[in-house]
Amino acid sequence: MFQVLSAVWALLLGIVFIMLGNGMHFTLIGLRGGIEGFSASELAIITSGYFVGFLSGARLSPVLIRRVGHVRVFAALGSLMSAGLISFPLITEPWAWTVLRLLVGFCMSGVYVTAESWLNDAANNETRGKVLSAYMIAQTLGIIGAQGLLTLGDAGTAVLFIGASVLVSLSLTPILLSVTPVPAAEVARPMPLRDLFTGSPLGTVGIFLLGNVYATQSGMGAVFGSQIGLTAAQVALFVAMLFAGALLMQYPIGWLSDRMDRRKLIFGAAALGAASCGAGWITGGGLWPLMASAFFAGGVTTPLYALFLAYTNDALSAEDMPAASGGLVFTFGLGAIAGPLVTGWAMQWLGPFAFWLVLGATFGLIAIYALYRMTQRSMIPVEETESYLGVLPTASTVAVEAATAWAAQQAESDSDTGDDKP
Repeated sequence: MFQVLSAVWALLLGIVFIMLGNGMHFTLIGLRGGIEGFSASELAIITSGYFVGFLSGARLSPVLIRRVGHVRVFAALGSLMSAGLISFPLITEPWAWTVLRLLVGFCMSGVYVTAESWLNDAANNETRGKVLSAYMIAQTLGIIGAQGLLTLGDAGTAVLFIGASVLVSLSLTPILLSVTPVPAAEVARPMPLRDLFTGSPLGTVGIFLLGNVYATQSGMGAVFGSQIGLTAAQVALFVAMLFAGALLMQYPIGWLSDRMDRRKLIFGAAALGAASCGAGWITGGGLWPLMASAFFAGGVTTPLYALFLAYTNDALSAEDMPAASGGLVFTFGLGAIAGPLVTGWAMQWLGPFAFWLVLGATFGLIAIYALYRMTQRSMIPVEETESYLGVLPTASTVAVEAATAWAAQQAESDSDTGDDKP
């Protein structure tokens, strides 16, 4: 493992710095927006702007990389993102923040595509699983660490926005000074949604609904905390708990995924998410019950993303998997755009605790649909399924395709040797 990390440590360090800056800005939007008097619906539009930009960047970044190369794209997008972050306190208007969020989302998506292309090129079939796992851990730790940095300044000033901008700028240094250009990023054309749904109805519908959940948690969690009167430190802790749960629950859910009907596991994880959201709504704002609800609701979200990817690939041939991965990432992005808008509207008219109602209802729909699909299609034998690899919802198509290829190779290897899945 040490030899694997020694080859990509600069990339991982850069990713941690980027996630520190991006994670700070996600929570800062909710905190500063509350101070500026933005409504929940206005903050929802601002949040959705990020995911519109992210989805656009995922489609256009490979084209830019093919034209001018990884280094220039990474440096340009990192610089633009840094400038965008520092501009938020300069123009505190909803329309301006929406534009800036769209810009930051576009840049962040391009940064992911570039970094993941470098990582994928640096790995081989034997090390790819470890490299991708280290990459996902680095991302999660960066987001969690960002919440701690928010306690070092006042969201009502420009200091924290400047800090986020500085962190993104610093991330460029270890990466650009250590990596070399690699072949242009190549991603498969996304599978049409109709074909994707025909191949895996549960995977398609489930990942769209999960996009709603993830964007609501990451984008509207701070808005919810601010509106119910939590302090800035408590809001940061609340958001950190959403991602800490994902970090700790990924392995046990992944272990179960390779040993049972994945539809049952999807149902169980979604039901746990719905129950956690119900508890968050019932507790009425008690600090530690809220933190526990955030831990479990966030804890099942990331594993569910990887579960939907793995389950969809189980029903497809190897040659269709790359296109399906692109289709699933696109579908997730559509859900991520819609989720905050629905939640913001609900919070505007029903109060801040509608945050939990929308999340719980969406988890419930996933669970119900998983139950329904169990009656429509027979179970795929466990020994014929692809291996599970934890992939974060923030990953671009490059990482998702690489993870899919690795999982297929692992499953084939296990089948050839007659071993049980790890």
